[in-house]
Amino acid sequence: MSRIGNKSIDIPDKVKINVGNGGVVAVEGPKGKLSYTLPRAITAKVEGNKFTVSRGESEERAVKALHGLARSLVNNMVLGVNTGFVKDLEIQGVGFKAAVQGDKLNLSLGKSHPILFPIPAGIKITVTENTKVKVEGFDKQVVGQVAADIRGYYPPEPFKGKGVRYAGENVQRKEGKTVQ
Repeated sequence: MSRIGNKSIDIPDKVKINVGNGGVVAVEGPKGKLSYTLPRAITAKVEGNKFTVSRGESEERAVKALHGLARSLVNNMVLGVNTGFVKDLEIQGVGFKAAVQGDKLNLSLGKSHPILFPIPAGIKITVTENTKVKVEGFDKQVVGQVAADIRGYYPPEPFKGKGVRYAGENVQRKEGKTVQ
């Protein structure tokens, strides 16, 4: 019995959910539109301002796992089109900085060349103080992937702490070599 899968999702006033043929769930809100195709054994229905996901009578382990997953993905879609998701990144290091230039993010991370990161559709990136990057969007998976891609260009290193990190991320520092 999936505890998460059995919870119903409250639908805000501004959000519309439509369950189509073949298990296609379309969610539309003030921030944008998202859709997701439910797995075969999972069904969904809308009752008033509640959305429920059920798995029928199947007791297979894979179907039980997909039950909670499907509910979580639809819940993230509802939250995304209503309020959106945000990931904050911090850049630390002498001369390390970022700037938005049109539809690209220009990263200067101590390499011989600037890194031009193309900003995907549906994502808004803002840079403050040249070192704080905010990634905003309505699709949780895309926001997280864009933040991970930016962090992947120069992850924080353990000796001096230089690099791109998530806001509030704790980096374990190591002691350098000592002269004997």
